[in-house]
Amino acid sequence: MGRKPRVDQEELGRLTAEGWSNAQLAAHFGVTESGILQAKRAAGLSKQMTDHSRALPWKLRREHGQTGPATNLRNLSAVAQGRTITKEKLNTAIRWAGRLVDNSLDITYDPDQGFREVPAEGASHVARVLAEAREALGLTDGPQDPPE
Repeated sequence: MGRKPRVDQEELGRLTAEGWSNAQLAAHFGVTESGILQAKRAAGLSKQMTDHSRALPWKLRREHGQTGPATNLRNLSAVAQGRTITKEKLNTAIRWAGRLVDNSLDITYDPDQGFREVPAEGASHVARVLAEAREALGLTDGPQDPPE
């Protein structure tokens, strides 16, 4: 059995900075794209995964993962963590959460029923997620809608 090709981290960093795709890097170094991803992680070149567990503290069933509430909570979470999302997704998420907060509603999740709007009792989950996103955007005062 032959020796596995090594990915030179210095060269990997230079080529990544030049904008080479993972497929191009894999061909260049003679490894798989998975090997490139592993090498990038080892070299500290990969983006840290966004953790949405604060915004989505439930274990979602597959069929509920791409629903409106899940998507909006993930988008607000991404913004709160400094990620950039499209203006359309941001507007949708902020308006959705703002509507719930303005109407004293919150969201709950049940694996059998999916997401449901419920009366907010005490600390609202959606209000907290919205507040974190608005703070990251510098929108701590003023209307619920994002700037145009």
